[in-house]
Amino acid sequence: MKRILMAAAVLATVTFAGCNAGGGDPKAVLLAFFEAMGKKDFVAAKKLATKDSESMFSMIEMAAKMGGKENKSDMNFEKDKMIFGEAKIDGDKATVEVKDKEKGEGINFTMKKEGGSWKVAFDKASMMQMGMEKMNEKGMDTNAVLDSVSSGLDKLKDINMDSLTDKLKEGVDKLNENKGKIEEAAKKLEEAAQKVKQ
Repeated sequence: MKRILMAAAVLATVTFAGCNAGGGDPKAVLLAFFEAMGKKDFVAAKKLATKDSESMFSMIEMAAKMGGKENKSDMNFEKDKMIFGEAKIDGDKATVEVKDKEKGEGINFTMKKEGGSWKVAFDKASMMQMGMEKMNEKGMDTNAVLDSVSSGLDKLKDINMDSLTDKLKEGVDKLNENKGKIEEAAKKLEEAAQKVKQ
């Protein structure tokens, strides 16, 4: 009986230590993150992201609330359309390359250990680094872009998100109110262009 209890204790200790020491596989965490983001389950995705990622999720959630309709983003989180590379681990950081099956383009996602678990670095600095790597691949001047983006994002952090949301909603409402007038004006412009051609 003592041997069975001892074996169970050792097994439980090894299992518990294994879970806490490595915090899982960075690739598995990234796959789960993509699954949550693909489903727009931001609560689950936040749990898989670093603490520094909170502000990015605030912006994403605000955009989702504002959009009403399905928002198309530059970042595709449909994991079935992606190829996930193996994690390259360097201490408490790791990168996992994610390639779009259709386009063949890849991007390296940064993973960081927090509290012994791997988390997706979805914060401003990490996202900017990913963007800069892509721009360098395409031969773009990243310094000029970085200065501009960094300045804009720094200004964003001081904005009251509630008042911004209210103003954006107000703007969308005004556009919706004037939709008929805008369509009518576009039609008149098209008619004028036809007359000019004649």
